[in-house]
Amino acid sequence: MSISSLMASKDRWWRLWQETAGATILHVDLTPCAEREARAFDLLDAREARRAQRFVVEPPRRRFALCRAALRANLCERLDCRNELLSFNTLEHGKPVAAVNGQRVPIAFNLSHSGGHGLIAIAAHQPLGIDLEERRPVRNFDGIGKRVYGPAERRLLAQAEGTRKAALFYRLWTLKEALIKALGTGFRLNPATFEVPEPMLRGERSGRFQFPHQPEDYWQLVDLGEPRFAAALAIRVRDLTVADGVSLRETPRLGHIPKCF
Repeated sequence: MSISSLMASKDRWWRLWQETAGATILHVDLTPCAEREARAFDLLDAREARRAQRFVVEPPRRRFALCRAALRANLCERLDCRNELLSFNTLEHGKPVAAVNGQRVPIAFNLSHSGGHGLIAIAAHQPLGIDLEERRPVRNFDGIGKRVYGPAERRLLAQAEGTRKAALFYRLWTLKEALIKALGTGFRLNPATFEVPEPMLRGERSGRFQFPHQPEDYWQLVDLGEPRFAAALAIRVRDLTVADGVSLRETPRLGHIPKCF
């Protein structure tokens, strides 16, 4: 199936989820489906196919193929290019960038997946990061929190109990991971050396952020969490009036996602 046919098909495995802070966010359905997976593998280039085959168990291979194919389809549509001309390179710390016919293009993207869900964020020019985590029980939230959270974040976590503690842990985790992914340095930056903006610690869904070591750059941080998973977006902003006045839409319900029988 061609990219254009797939984009128009009701059987594609991704849907527009929401648009916020200048980014378009897609939800990717990662439930097992042999037919979808076969279509996804057909869109991958030779290097991506080899990478997929290196996964020794099936779920990570499926998640990689479905997310990468969805990313390819949407970038090709935005860039008006053929799939075979689209390629991916990596920056110094492993963050991927897109190229068409060997030339890097000014479009930013990032993806994250966990369990049966994936999110892809796409925007023009400005670096961004997105993170998604299905909330899973962890025996020692406080112990892990001591290694990745700052003082105010640890105090909040210590005060929370039960399901609220789990929800808070994953909310903070995705907010900080989205920032690290947007910056593009990986965990070379210790997440315990910076904290989520104070208004967001009080429950706000969006806030402005500056890394302590890069105060000249401003980032818009958005809590995208909903009942099925915790999630967050971070995107660099140049116009601070836009950053301050960003209008966050209510997370729309997902449309019908075809089941595979």
